[in-house]
Amino acid sequence: MSNRLTHPDRVIVVGAGLSGLTAAHRLVEGLGDEASPVEVVVLEARSRIGGAIWTDRVDGFTLEGGADSFITNKPQALDLCRSIGLGDQLIGTDDRHRRSFVVRGGKLLPVPEGFVLMAPQRLGPLLASPILSWRGKLRMAMDLVLPPRRDDADESLASFVRRRLGREALDRLVQPLVGGIYTADPEELSLRATLPQFPMMEREHGSLIRAALRQGRAARQGSRGESGARYSLFQTLAAGMDTLPETLAGALPRGAIRRSSPVRRVARQGPEGTWRVELLDGPALEARAVILAVEAHAAARLIDGEAPDLALDLRSIPYASSAIVQLGYPRDRVSHPLDGFGLVVPAVEGREILAVSFTSVKFPGRAPEGTVLLRVFIGGALQGHLFDRDDEELAALARREVGELLGASGDPLVCRVARHPRAMPQYTLGHLDRVASIRRRAASQPGLILAGNAFSGVGVPDCVRSGREAAEQALRILAEARGRAVA
Repeated sequence: MSNRLTHPDRVIVVGAGLSGLTAAHRLVEGLGDEASPVEVVVLEARSRIGGAIWTDRVDGFTLEGGADSFITNKPQALDLCRSIGLGDQLIGTDDRHRRSFVVRGGKLLPVPEGFVLMAPQRLGPLLASPILSWRGKLRMAMDLVLPPRRDDADESLASFVRRRLGREALDRLVQPLVGGIYTADPEELSLRATLPQFPMMEREHGSLIRAALRQGRAARQGSRGESGARYSLFQTLAAGMDTLPETLAGALPRGAIRRSSPVRRVARQGPEGTWRVELLDGPALEARAVILAVEAHAAARLIDGEAPDLALDLRSIPYASSAIVQLGYPRDRVSHPLDGFGLVVPAVEGREILAVSFTSVKFPGRAPEGTVLLRVFIGGALQGHLFDRDDEELAALARREVGELLGASGDPLVCRVARHPRAMPQYTLGHLDRVASIRRRAASQPGLILAGNAFSGVGVPDCVRSGREAAEQALRILAEARGRAVA
């Protein structure tokens, strides 16, 4: 019997975002020594690659349209950067102003030092902070005596925080700090799927505060002066985040990426278990494996005809839309000292933005000397209606808000709006059960592989991990196919 298949094997990756490019890179890497020809094809509907990562450079400003950095306590993105030769381009946050602010009554108040996401690692700064009333602080202290919940049933962020720390802590600190990460509604956000360490802290220590204080003794030694997010753990690339997807793409064989190539349908073809990928324009492609590295709702549309039950499960993951308005000003046109990395806005403040990142303070080299760069976040699950406004309206909204909150005046030197329609998956209550069902149904479709941020994490390292796992699955499928051919 022939020791080769009758045609070259092919793996098609649908989507040239970070997960898709990571998958393609790992495939090429894993197939490097293979004697049999294997073609890796990446189909991208848009004219650019990178998905939610793109960088514009305008008049000395480095404008990140999506993620501007990644966290390093999940090592996948850091390891990938180093493995593809970007290690010397990694830069961390400026350590002079590692803190953030929360808005209360239109004023910017520092998040208490040591308050990380939803638990204080130091009591003194929390007690001294004017963000919470004394009534709110006393209610938080009840966490030390309230009995812990022992079962592991799913619970929303809002329910958990109200139960342990009280409504004021939820409204004034936790909702803007945590909800903003996921652009989510805290009443719907699944704690098991997003921040499982906090229920675990409750079960193991009987109290969030008690657990956080114990953790804080070690954490403060390496992150003194931080509040809000763990800023010392964040890194970016000196020339811009798009360096990562561009470098991944550059390592692929010439012609592997086909831009402006939207897919119409993916269906199984023939008894050998190959797949047929139909394009909106151009001949269909046959593949041994197909990796769908797109939003869950987009993947559902592609497989409706072949796997309707799987498509239905994929559509059960809701998405939110958001926009980022980037504003560059002369430094003397912003009266606030900008002595932090940014601000978050509680929903109870009734404002029309989620947060502002002081990008030129957070990372060096993001704005010309004598200027500042601000990124204003709008939309999400709680303010989805704002996404429907046009770019001019969003820009005016952002300028008004930074004028009121930061004292920014005059026309900005640069103003750009980046939109992310239905791009942020919402890990709502029951998310882990939905994902388990999706994985079971996908397992019944050999050769069809799902990747992306809809399932097990929304951050840059999560996307890298998902892409690598998808590639490893495709490599196993190729190996099994060759084994059958040889036999």
